[in-house]
Amino acid sequence: MSQHLTGAESLVKSLEHADVEVVFGIPGGAILPVYDPLMDSPSVRHILVRHEQGAGHAAEGYAAASNRVGVCMATSGPGATNLVTPIADAHMDSVPMVAITGQVPSAFIGSDAFQEADIRGITMPITKHNYLVTRTEDIPRAIKEAFHLASTGRPGPVLVDITKDALQASAEFVWPSHIDLPGYKPTTKPHGRQIKEAARMIVDAHRPVFYVGGGAIRSQAHKELRQLAELTGIPVVTTLMARGAFPDSHPQHMGMPGMHGTVGAVGALQKADLLIVLGARFDDRVTGKLESFSPKSKVIHIDIDPAEIGKNRYADIPIVSDVREAITQLIPAVTSEFDAGNRADLTAWWITLNHWRETYPLGYDEPTDGTLSPQYVIERLGKIAGPEAIYAAGVGQHQMWAAQFIGYENPNTWLNSGGLGTMGYSIPAAMGAKVGAPDKTVWAIDGDGCFQMTNQELATCTINDIPIKVALINNASLGMVRQWQNLFYNERYSNTDLHSHSVPDFVKLADAYGCHGLRVTKAEEVDKAIEKSMEFNDAPVLIDFQVHRDAMVWPMVAAGTGNDEIQFARDLAPKWERGDD
Repeated sequence: MSQHLTGAESLVKSLEHADVEVVFGIPGGAILPVYDPLMDSPSVRHILVRHEQGAGHAAEGYAAASNRVGVCMATSGPGATNLVTPIADAHMDSVPMVAITGQVPSAFIGSDAFQEADIRGITMPITKHNYLVTRTEDIPRAIKEAFHLASTGRPGPVLVDITKDALQASAEFVWPSHIDLPGYKPTTKPHGRQIKEAARMIVDAHRPVFYVGGGAIRSQAHKELRQLAELTGIPVVTTLMARGAFPDSHPQHMGMPGMHGTVGAVGALQKADLLIVLGARFDDRVTGKLESFSPKSKVIHIDIDPAEIGKNRYADIPIVSDVREAITQLIPAVTSEFDAGNRADLTAWWITLNHWRETYPLGYDEPTDGTLSPQYVIERLGKIAGPEAIYAAGVGQHQMWAAQFIGYENPNTWLNSGGLGTMGYSIPAAMGAKVGAPDKTVWAIDGDGCFQMTNQELATCTINDIPIKVALINNASLGMVRQWQNLFYNERYSNTDLHSHSVPDFVKLADAYGCHGLRVTKAEEVDKAIEKSMEFNDAPVLIDFQVHRDAMVWPMVAAGTGNDEIQFARDLAPKWERGDD
């Protein structure tokens, strides 16, 4: 039996057909028709955020924690443009998200009408695809296609912009039985010949490394990755986006590579003779100066996005495939090679790797003035909250310390803005993660700079019973910028002092938002405050950790330099260990 629905009703019905659980959004003029039928939906929950940027990041956090498509909604003009940052963020980090925006009536498009913005044109470079829907009958098809595009192939954001007249007019509702997208046929399974060649190259290598990126998380390849790693005995490094794809506690894990990676992980990549790249894109934060990155290695590059293969580094064996599918086929191929007696001896390689791991472990200096170490705070948080919790970080020093000093054993437990580096990500992303994984403890690890960009979403959390926990690493500064000013600008701290040990009073702010607020200034108070926070589940919790302002993130590869220039604290070893080459 056919249904005659308004476009707004059709949109809500389409979201129900797409099995959407929750939409994060704010109503406004052009999208307002949708909010009336949305109120009556039996299955779609709407969470009213305080800023559209919060809606977008919440959709990202929901998607990352639940492996579902996140959904956000906004009105035309400024509502839509406020979604641009989270859309760009989702695009960089391959997060499946559908953004729905209202648009001025069709007849007004191009007239500079009130709250008009060409959001389709604006977001063209930062979406997998986007739509401008001007006909009511096209809404179901656009929504079904949007969810398919967002969640298949390389995941990413899709925007659906719908004119107000299309939402108000009526048409027969028809949910498409199939999708026909000529030209969109992602390759998800690898070519058998390439898998065999890759297996031969793997067993012949004497210094191989698994270079694991965020694609391993998105494809849910963690079990298969562990099986392949243990089969081969090859060391594993996990990028910032791949933390948790391989257990930190595993003896083959060398840590995180890159600008603030471990010396062992950076050294493993630099000295490898083979990189087995799984869902990574040779990002500049990992490679440093590209010309000097891993100069003697061959490359097997596995990625679902063919545009990434060969983009920054030539691949000797390019494999376009879903990472999990490729690993699943690599395991028997490598096993066959081993059974035939083909296997290089990795003993010398592991002697070298273990030397780096033991000589240059991650660590930090305690402040000499008695102030609180931020690294200690984050380390203790990880120990007390444990590897089953979800951690959503902002961007900056606290993000790097959270990546370094918390042990990640499981996928989808580390959320951060990797590619775009978006301050303000943490609080709304943690909110979305808690909605997507309500039985998990969710910690937002934020800096005082990031926090002041989106902290209004704590009101959303309180009102909607979303009890996230916030570890505020408050150094009264834009910490990472201050670190660079310390190292490269002769300690000229231009416009990085936030004065946030006094203004605002974060404990009072937490109280104003209906949250539990605590303040910690001494090391002996840290454990007690975290443990007390773990007991609160009736409302969000914020702990204002007032920490030493001149703590540094080490190791460090300065931008524009090669990975051989990695500095371990202020010491200059290695290059590689000063004369080792």
